[in-house]
Amino acid sequence: MMFKEYAAQLDDKHDKYERIVKHSRDITIESKRIIFLLHNSNTDIESKRESILEEADTRLKAVIDINLRAVAEELRDEDSYQFLRAYTNGLQEFIEALTFYQFIKNDSIDNWEKINNLLKYQDEYGSEFTLVFPQYEYILGIADFTGELMRRCINTLGVGNIEDCFKLCNFVRHINTGVLGLMSHGSKELSRKAYVLRQSLEKMELVCYNIQIRGTEIPKHMLLNVIESSHVKDDVDEGFY
Repeated sequence: MMFKEYAAQLDDKHDKYERIVKHSRDITIESKRIIFLLHNSNTDIESKRESILEEADTRLKAVIDINLRAVAEELRDEDSYQFLRAYTNGLQEFIEALTFYQFIKNDSIDNWEKINNLLKYQDEYGSEFTLVFPQYEYILGIADFTGELMRRCINTLGVGNIEDCFKLCNFVRHINTGVLGLMSHGSKELSRKAYVLRQSLEKMELVCYNIQIRGTEIPKHMLLNVIESSHVKDDVDEGFY
């Protein structure tokens, strides 16, 4: 009888884990769609840009109020760290989408504390519960966010907006400096993302280099072709990969 009870508890835990994985998958899919939507905001038409930002804001709030809340409800009265791997991918993708939206709108991103406050909920009886959101997951999401800034930098050059290329590059350079300061042995996932971050930064620096050095001799609409024909060294790391 005792082992039957243990088996029932394990089955309940596995079922809960699978439900959380499904919620995380929904969060990941919707976050990717929001990121794709935000890339379309790179336009000179102000009304279109505002419309895209409003839609992205509405959809991000829906992810917080529906999808992430569902995960938080599943983890009430549970040790959330036992289930963290079930929703870490969705959480990182959400942070990537949220910070990308914040940067496009405000030229800045919220810190961990402000985003953590978004993940606090109340039930119909007024009881509070929170989705566990470790700072490590925030850092991993920020590392992914820099990849979207690299794509936006390339797209910005394509439409002739040179000034934003330098702004985006400097922002990613500051993030890279911060991530390198967090490197330590054992943080395998952070090391991998830091390596990808460095590659993204090299591509952005190549863009800025070509703008600065060759921008006076090559028409703006041809700069993108020159950059795409150049090669960034992918085999150079910082000794931590």
